[in-house]
Amino acid sequence: MSTASAPALTELTGTWTLDPAHTRIGFVARHAMVTKVRGSFNEFEGTAVLDGANPANSHAEVTIKAASIDTRNDQRDEHLRGNDFLAMQEYPKITFTSTGVRQTGETTFEVAGDLTIKGVTNAITIPFEFEGAATDPFGNQRVGFEGSVTINRKDYGLTWNTALETGGILVGEEVTITLDLQFVKA
Repeated sequence: MSTASAPALTELTGTWTLDPAHTRIGFVARHAMVTKVRGSFNEFEGTAVLDGANPANSHAEVTIKAASIDTRNDQRDEHLRGNDFLAMQEYPKITFTSTGVRQTGETTFEVAGDLTIKGVTNAITIPFEFEGAATDPFGNQRVGFEGSVTINRKDYGLTWNTALETGGILVGEEVTITLDLQFVKA
């Protein structure tokens, strides 16, 4: 890949499609009070309309298939898909729709929006770092953004838990969502 050294934001203006083969939408949650479990969603789609001259006019939408949750443990994944957590039969999608974009630095942005999980919508703000732009060997323009945000799962009706014999709970309330996003210009 040939990379451009910090392209002008105006060069990013246009419609971009999320590239699922080069994107990771992950999460991290505390387990048994002693470690963290990491997972990801493997099926999703999204678009971003970027306005490099005025980033506040940019917007993005992402839809995640809840059934695609993957923690590398089949039994745990089935539990997460069930009614105790995501209730994917009734709520098959997790969505994020931006409501505002604010540039906070030369390559940093805050994207505010509505996150809907299990039919519950809350406003969140995700800080993002622009990771760069490149043209791949096939002539496709690509851009990358990295961000993360911590949510309280109970705010989305994900309240299941169990007490541990040694004290504490099995699943932490805070979940960090990690986003390594690569878009291709449409």
